[in-house]
Amino acid sequence: MALYVYSIAAKGHPQRLDGLNGVGTRPAPLRSVTAGALSAVVSDISEEIRPKRRDLLLHQEVQERLMADGPILPLQFGYIASDDDAIQDVLETNADKYLDALQRLEDCAEYHVRVSQEDEEPLLQQILQDSPQAADLNERIRSGDPDPQLPLALGELVAREVEARQESLAAGLVQALLPFAREHVAHPPTGNDFLNLSLLVPEKQKEDLLTAQANLGREIGGGVGLRFAGPLPPYSFV
Repeated sequence: MALYVYSIAAKGHPQRLDGLNGVGTRPAPLRSVTAGALSAVVSDISEEIRPKRRDLLLHQEVQERLMADGPILPLQFGYIASDDDAIQDVLETNADKYLDALQRLEDCAEYHVRVSQEDEEPLLQQILQDSPQAADLNERIRSGDPDPQLPLALGELVAREVEARQESLAAGLVQALLPFAREHVAHPPTGNDFLNLSLLVPEKQKEDLLTAQANLGREIGGGVGLRFAGPLPPYSFV
């Protein structure tokens, strides 16, 4: 029977999973497959697993339950193995790499940082104040200048300024946050975000990071949203 794979941990990890069943419409008990110094947390499945809300939440709950008792290598949702032998082969083949990764993740969690432009009006007003060229173009448009190129020129200038200021702010935030992280990964921003950052944060740095978050939130001013999520399983660092 096929197996759904949740995480990899050291053989000695407590793996307290009482009361949790696996993903799928016919949930099976969670169990471990062990090879050498490693074990994988799995459950039997007999169907194709799709990302339904219940299964996504359960997958995350398993990771968080495991992470509370020690470092894990969390797998993203949807990893399937053919049987126990296949998992044991992977654990044996990659033992050194997995054990090194577990050591690197000891006492750490992932924190996810997103920054977005939630209200552009304060930024646009600031650009008009700071840029004589933008202010002049805007004034000519407001006064009724019929030149059809003026709105295009103003739009292009403002877009360049917005991008440059967001890049500068993002770089400053990254530099302010990196001292609290053992590692970091910058992801491509999506939607209105202009910063999408994952931090691997040691437990001893957690409170300092949250204090920095609060201070940065006050410093960056109106119109910009700073969002933190964590502690999370370290998906970005596995």
